[in-house]
Amino acid sequence: MDAQPATATRPLRILWVMPYLPWPITSGGKSRQYHLLRQMAERGHRITLLVQSKAPLDDEGRARLEPLVERLIVLPRRPLKHPLTLWHAALAPWPVLTVVNGHAPALAERFEQLLVDQPWDVVQIEHSYSFQPFESVLARHRRHFVLCEHNVESQLGAATYGKWPLLLRPLARYDQWRGRRWERRVLSQASAVAAVTEADAQVMARLSHGQPVGVVVNGVDTRAFAQVRPDLESDAVLFVGNYEYAPNVDAVEWALTEIFPRLWQRRPTTRFIVCGHALPEAWRRRFTDARIDWRGYVPDLCLVQGEASAFLAPLRFGGGSKLKVLEALAAGLPLVSTPEGVSGLGLTDGAHARLHATAEGLADALAATLDHPAQSRALGEAARHHVAERFDWSASAAQLEALYERLPAAQPMGVRVPGLLGSAGEPA
Repeated sequence: MDAQPATATRPLRILWVMPYLPWPITSGGKSRQYHLLRQMAERGHRITLLVQSKAPLDDEGRARLEPLVERLIVLPRRPLKHPLTLWHAALAPWPVLTVVNGHAPALAERFEQLLVDQPWDVVQIEHSYSFQPFESVLARHRRHFVLCEHNVESQLGAATYGKWPLLLRPLARYDQWRGRRWERRVLSQASAVAAVTEADAQVMARLSHGQPVGVVVNGVDTRAFAQVRPDLESDAVLFVGNYEYAPNVDAVEWALTEIFPRLWQRRPTTRFIVCGHALPEAWRRRFTDARIDWRGYVPDLCLVQGEASAFLAPLRFGGGSKLKVLEALAAGLPLVSTPEGVSGLGLTDGAHARLHATAEGLADALAATLDHPAQSRALGEAARHHVAERFDWSASAAQLEALYERLPAAQPMGVRVPGLLGSAGEPA
């Protein structure tokens, strides 16, 4: 049975489950996980971290994570092209992303062992797509859990399915249908749901059939970026992203096919610095202009931020709030962005950033940013102040603790949740 309602006035025992290692920080999701872990550990909470990872835990990762938790347990994830994954991706009732992270008996067994090992105050699962191995275990033991959802996955998927090859479009539509169905099912089983933005929370509340949904904003380590001073005379524009994430791929390709050609007509010397994990090698062959600086992953983001005059966030879809944008703002970098790029951040066009939805508008905004460094510096400092006041990771941790307080008291959970799938994830 569940423990009494969790409160932030005492240290909590938390069983925290993730589908990837939060170190090294190569994506926004990993940054969120690492810094929330750090904050919750500093607040005295006693955390057991269970991770299924496609990458092994190395010495640096162990040194970074072990001081934050009481126990760190890392299990391997089977390869993406494993026959079991391919088989279920085509025929199972779960979406592809859930299949990739699911059907893991060893993970389910270890989770169950941990679940009954001690009286947890909080069981926290990251991402609905990672939930499949835990569903039947949680139902069997009638345990409540918190689901942390970083995006509305069905909306994110809908934006990427259109990029699938034409021959695979029927499979894409089928997978989209599976994804919407699975998302509704997981959200409706959670005792409480954490969204990243208020807009996402409203969508999840509708999908979850009335389960509590709170907002735990993305944050930024404001102290780490406080000393960055952008070089407003460098004529360099920066973008940072994880290129295993489709919205970032779209952003760079849109920038180089539509935005920078327009900007270069007005400012032919402007450089574009592209940083981030999993940089596609094909881009170097496709976009050969010498003004593009392909950096890839950089271990110290502050150094490259200090080289740039502006940050460009030409994001057209993706949901949530963007950690790369928060980090740029915390560094005082003047920001030029689409409205989607600043979703959930409460920024005002002209006061904190220059916002436009079209390629032409973004090119004009970049030109204005680079042409007027004094105005741009004031814009960047206003945004830095805004982020420091509202988006430090300490505020995010307080929101997560507040969500824990909304967990229900001990009461039976239904072993079966109405829907299209049975309680163990089998077809109803």
